[in-house]
Amino acid sequence: MTFLRITTALLLSGLFFFAACKKDPDPAQPSLPSISIADLSELEGAVNGSVSVKVTLSAASSNNVLVNFATIDSTAKAGSDYVGKTDGELIFLAGETEKNIVVQIKGDGVLEPDERFIVLLLNPVNATLSRERATVILRNDDADNPFNIPATGYSTPETYPGKTLVWQDEFSGSSLNLNDWTFEIGAGGWGNNELQYYRPENTFFSAGNLIIEARQEGFGGSAYTSSRLITKGKKEFKFGRIDIRAALPEGQGIWPALWMLGGNISTVNWPACGEIDIMELIGSQPNRVHGTIHYGANTSEHQYIGNSKALAGTAKFIDEFHVFSIIWEQDKITWLLDDVQFYQITPTDVAPAAYPFNNDFFFIFNVAVGGQWPGNPDGSTNFPQRMIVDYVRVFQ
Repeated sequence: MTFLRITTALLLSGLFFFAACKKDPDPAQPSLPSISIADLSELEGAVNGSVSVKVTLSAASSNNVLVNFATIDSTAKAGSDYVGKTDGELIFLAGETEKNIVVQIKGDGVLEPDERFIVLLLNPVNATLSRERATVILRNDDADNPFNIPATGYSTPETYPGKTLVWQDEFSGSSLNLNDWTFEIGAGGWGNNELQYYRPENTFFSAGNLIIEARQEGFGGSAYTSSRLITKGKKEFKFGRIDIRAALPEGQGIWPALWMLGGNISTVNWPACGEIDIMELIGSQPNRVHGTIHYGANTSEHQYIGNSKALAGTAKFIDEFHVFSIIWEQDKITWLLDDVQFYQITPTDVAPAAYPFNNDFFFIFNVAVGGQWPGNPDGSTNFPQRMIVDYVRVFQ
């Protein structure tokens, strides 16, 4: 009986101790705050920008709180609509209760449905997750004609007697055909003390048109951005009729060009390779275009000759489409504006220099900002400025 009483007493004391432990949690272990993320709806915008997705902590913590985040595609796609993130980290310092996840958005001028993507929180430290997923909606804010594409202008046919259409780009897709074109990227003045940084983000497509947009924005150490496209090594031609239908930008310091360089530039350099400027315009003279050739054995012997053509009255090349053409033959190049000839050159015009224009050439389309010829933008220059190209066609 004594043994039984002792055993029973020990058992009861153990149960009492266990119950006491259950009723009295350690006051040194407070509950963790929770993290939540809020949905967001923002206008997409026509240029690149950013959105801020709010993340909140339910209560201030005496410890730093960490949480990882990642983006997940939905109808909006990383790379084309926004800059995706797979390894983001957000830190709430002690006492902080609100932070923002900033996501870079790729704006455009394309009329399209609203698009969305997901921001996901994961792996919290010193906190729990209350709401770990947010939907970001990019609301379309583009008008039916966001780039002010002209509705009128001159046009040329897709056939000519005795000629075959050997290459064309009607720019009817939603992105540049990289089988034919290459983006040239970077700053550095491009030999003319220009001010822009060339990058792909300044090229758009709308209603069957290529748009190259010059912007006043800092990037890569430059104060302006634009785009420059070339067909070097992909589409090179010798002779034929070339038609380019385009509407041109305006403004002091704006310099759009549709031109060609000799395909042998990598071996003989410029200007020995030859340069054919089908069209150049300086924005301070928005009613006049220039057709020019450049040539010479080296830069110290560089020469150029050309002519210009102006529109009648107060008309400007930004108002509607015009067609800039050359008829390029053995030992002869003829320039036309809307099928009206305004200039012609032959080897006699460049003698005694070598005539480099009987070789293969590639296309360059660009809008420069500033430089030796047009001068720099000033307070009268409005941005953005756009060159709009409807088509380029080569007939032989």
